[in-house]
Amino acid sequence: MKIERRKTRVAEVYTASLNDIMFFLLLFFLIISTLVTPAAIRVLLPNAATSEKVVTKKNINLIITQDLRYYINDTELTKGEIEASLGALLTKEKTENPGVEMNVLLQADKSLSLQDVVDIIDIGNKLQVKMILFTQKPE
Repeated sequence: MKIERRKTRVAEVYTASLNDIMFFLLLFFLIISTLVTPAAIRVLLPNAATSEKVVTKKNINLIITQDLRYYINDTELTKGEIEASLGALLTKEKTENPGVEMNVLLQADKSLSLQDVVDIIDIGNKLQVKMILFTQKPE
């Protein structure tokens, strides 16, 4: 004697709550990614009405903080070491990438004296490298 079921059962996974879970995970990662800042040295830039955003391919970051600490690409140096280190970095980049113009992006705190900034620009002139002074537009 063969017994048959009247209704066949279909196995189904309830996925309505997965949409909510995925939305909350996406929201969580978006919020966390905006809070995470790269390890950067913060300086207050001076204001200039004609500021422009500069995008170049090969840049060297040179940062001068308020307390006269000097950084080249996040490496702290003394003022006397800047010329040798910058020169070595420029020659290395020129040999690895011939024909690519190198720029030094100078980020100097606005509370510094003009002479401190001019001394660094003078080093750039000796090394014959284009130096770009960072500023920001007044709000």
